[in-house]
Amino acid sequence: MKNLVLYFLFMFTIHVGFSQSNQPEISLNTKRNTVKVFPNPATNVINVLGLKNAQNAAISITDCYGNTVISHQWNIKNNALNIPIVNLEKGIYLISIRSEHQKVQTKFIKQ
Repeated sequence: MKNLVLYFLFMFTIHVGFSQSNQPEISLNTKRNTVKVFPNPATNVINVLGLKNAQNAAISITDCYGNTVISHQWNIKNNALNIPIVNLEKGIYLISIRSEHQKVQTKFIKQ
């Protein structure tokens, strides 16, 4: 059942991405195309580039069911973050980054 839900979520994501590809995407006051998450899909670590430097940014990662699997306070330095995800199960996740300068939400896939 879990695989079926992941399959439909993945297919919906692909469908929405292709149908809205000519429209700019905005994610909570930050253009999504200025913040890059890679590699995607990832295995051990995800890199987030294009962030604004901040003290105590709240980072949370939730699974496709809405369960928070990682919640941490990080300092954003050099406009980037490296987040270890080696302990996560395979699947689709949503990362939320909130600081006094910006709020970003985007998704990534763990292989």
